[in-house]
Amino acid sequence: MSTPSSSPTPKSRVLVLGAGNFGSCLADHLGDCEHDVFLWSRQASFVEYFNVHHRNPDYLKDHVFSTNIQAVGPEMPTKEMMQGMDVVLFAIPTQGLRETLTKLRPSLTGEKLPLMIFVNKGIETGTQALTLEIIADTCGGEVARGATFISGPSFAKEIVRRQPTSVSVASLTESQAAKASEVFHQPWFRCYTGGDPIGLELAGALKNVYAIAAGMADGLGFENNTRASSVPGLITRGLAEMTKIGTAYGASPLTFLGLAGVGDLFLTCSSPTSRNYTVGYRLGKGEKLEDIINTLGSVAEGVTTAKGLKQIIDDMDISASIATEVE
Repeated sequence: MSTPSSSPTPKSRVLVLGAGNFGSCLADHLGDCEHDVFLWSRQASFVEYFNVHHRNPDYLKDHVFSTNIQAVGPEMPTKEMMQGMDVVLFAIPTQGLRETLTKLRPSLTGEKLPLMIFVNKGIETGTQALTLEIIADTCGGEVARGATFISGPSFAKEIVRRQPTSVSVASLTESQAAKASEVFHQPWFRCYTGGDPIGLELAGALKNVYAIAAGMADGLGFENNTRASSVPGLITRGLAEMTKIGTAYGASPLTFLGLAGVGDLFLTCSSPTSRNYTVGYRLGKGEKLEDIINTLGSVAEGVTTAKGLKQIIDDMDISASIATEVE
C-alpha cells in the first residue's frame, strides 16, 4: 500500500452526492482543502437552509461548514454540471445507488469523465451486488475500472473537528486512486492507496455487521470477564470471517489487515459513536429493530448488509457463524 503524497493539492470542482452525515463532513473537509464543492441534496428545504446559514439542519448541527460549499438540488445534476466537475463523490446509501447511477448514466459520456469516488459501505439487497458491480451494471466496465473507493476508521463528527484521520483508497486503476488521494490529502487526513477495491468494499461493508453483534454483546450487560471473550472475541473472529469471505471473492487477505479492515472493524465495534454499534446495543437492551431504525436519525448500513451477507454466505457455502446469527 502506497504512502500519501506530500505535494500541494490542485484546486478541483467537486460534486458531493448526498448531504447526510458522512457526505456533509467530507464536503466540509474538501471545502477546507480549497476545492469548489457542490453538495447535492434531494430536499429543497435543505438547499435553501444550507446556502443561507452554512449549517446542516439534520446532521452535525453545531458545525459551521466551509464557505467553499454551495448546496444544490433537489433536481438531479444536469449533464452540463456533471461534465464541468473534476470529481463526483457518491455518499448515498448503497440501496439507492443503482437508481442514482442509472439517472446519471447519460451524463457520464464524452472524452473527459470526472474522477468518481464512492464512500458508501454496504451490499445491495436482492442482488447481493457490491458497489463495483452496480457501477459496471449501470455505467459499463470502463467507468467501473476507473471508480475509486475510500474506506477506513473515520467518524464524521471527528473529521469536521480536524481530528487526525487515516483511510484506505483503492481502485482497479492505480492512477485514479492516486488522484483521489491527492484530492483529500491534508496533514490531518492521510490517504493510503491500493489496488484491491473488492477487498476494501467488503471490509467496509462487513465490519458494520460485526459492529451490530458487538453492540448487542454490550447491550446485554455482560461484565468484564464475559466482555473479555465477547467484544474482543467478536473483533478477532469477525476479522477471520471477513477475510474468509473476502478471499472467496478473490480479494487479498492483506487488505483486511489494513485500515479498511481491522482498523475500521476495531473502531466500529468499540465505540458508541458508531451507528451500527448503537443499533446492536439497543437491540441488546430489548428494543425492536423497527423502532431503532425510525429513531436512529441516520442510516446504519449494517442492517441491510446483514441480509445480503447471509445469502452470500449460503451461496458460497462459507462458515461464518457470527454474521449468520446477526441476520
